[in-house]
Amino acid sequence: MCVFPPALPPCAPHRPAPRLVIVGETLGLVVHPSKPVDSSVRTISAYARTHGVRIVVRAADAPRVPGFEALPDAEFADAVDWVISLGGDGTMLGALRLVMERPVPVLGVNHGNLGFLVEVFPTQLEAALEALVHNEFTIEPHSCLVAGTDVPGAVAGFNDLVLTRLGRGAVSVDLTVNGQQFGYYKCDALVVATPTGSTAYNYAAGGPVISPSAAAMVVTPVAPMAGVSRSVVLGPNDEVRLHVAGDSAAVGVEVDGVESETLAHDGVLTARLRQDAAKVVRLAAGAHASRSRVKLSLLDLPLRPDQLLELVPGHLRQRLEGPGE
Repeated sequence: MCVFPPALPPCAPHRPAPRLVIVGETLGLVVHPSKPVDSSVRTISAYARTHGVRIVVRAADAPRVPGFEALPDAEFADAVDWVISLGGDGTMLGALRLVMERPVPVLGVNHGNLGFLVEVFPTQLEAALEALVHNEFTIEPHSCLVAGTDVPGAVAGFNDLVLTRLGRGAVSVDLTVNGQQFGYYKCDALVVATPTGSTAYNYAAGGPVISPSAAAMVVTPVAPMAGVSRSVVLGPNDEVRLHVAGDSAAVGVEVDGVESETLAHDGVLTARLRQDAAKVVRLAAGAHASRSRVKLSLLDLPLRPDQLLELVPGHLRQRLEGPGE
């Protein structure tokens, strides 16, 4: 039986985001680096002119969306009252990280592919903006993992932090939780995931799907060879410390799927959950949840055919079931 170490005191609370008012405020646009987003930009521009909204973009995005005021990332994060992300989940995650020190509401418009986080399609954007004006929306809080390494400065992952092997050998690390030795891993990779990220690499590696309402993080080994071989679920005030052992292959750190840095032998990665680090705008939370369940079912979440049918919109279900059924 595993005995969990005592939890650390809660993290200090963060300043809450302002109420979403929309009219007369400053809107920040974060755009995908390559996908065409012109149609959505035109819709947003027309809306902004009508409602007296100031639009700003990141300096890095300015070449893709010319004609708007461009600001460095730090000034952008301080200036915006809300953000629209034009892209897929990767673009949305970048937007959430950008404003996490002052979480403002972020609406995702899907110009990507799968899209678990993004809710609105470009054809729905005009109606979505009207819903925002009339306060017909909810705010969905999201937690993130704040990580620290031997390299100064912290990074944050809203999906996961992954230790990957660089070259031959295995990832070999010791796990400490709240200052107490917990065990070791020897595996191809090691995933530390939030509830949001539990449906990503963690799930593919056989880890559990965690409800977004749970304040938790999960540590899952990929192709374990020795040591801890199953997922470990930890609470919101637990601090994870992963120490690279002497017999480990070179280790890379990926944050939300993006290479961050490398850890040498004796290197350390720490991670702790920060709750309410982001505020995602939901216009139809129930419909979004149903679509996410369909996407998960396509990724092998076991649903019976009749259970999957229940997720199909009513007018399409009637066609599938046929008349009189």
